[in-house]
Amino acid sequence: MRYMMIFKASEESEAGELPSQESLTAMGLVMAEMAEKGVLLAGDGLLPSSMGFRLGFDDDKQRRVIDGPFTETKELIAGFCLIEVASREEAIEWGWRCVAADGRTDGELEIRPVPTADYFGDNYTSEARDRNEDTFQKAAENLQNSNT
Repeated sequence: MRYMMIFKASEESEAGELPSQESLTAMGLVMAEMAEKGVLLAGDGLLPSSMGFRLGFDDDKQRRVIDGPFTETKELIAGFCLIEVASREEAIEWGWRCVAADGRTDGELEIRPVPTADYFGDNYTSEARDRNEDTFQKAAENLQNSNT
């Protein structure tokens, strides 16, 4: 089962404060271990919301772009990991290891399951499945090319 681990922002991360060398090293070691064990599928940190934007609609249903920063720090994301593990318990175990590596004792780490194709039942046609497989294969190639 795949799980998305969502690392919540803090006042420090939203202020643009960089993680400590110790935190970066510890998190890097946990991520490396997850990668080595075949658990880690993707992961990265995010810059503060002051550097981001949201897309939305105004009262007249007109599209608009809303520039950050956004005020509700507890609802903002500072980073993510996409993992594939055998059970909820294993996801929890890796989550606690990431929390420990991050060194924070405030806030929380949100972990949510990622649905498989079977979750969508008959609504997910064979054509849609094939297209999805092609799309994510191309996305994996794009990611590989962006890292070179």
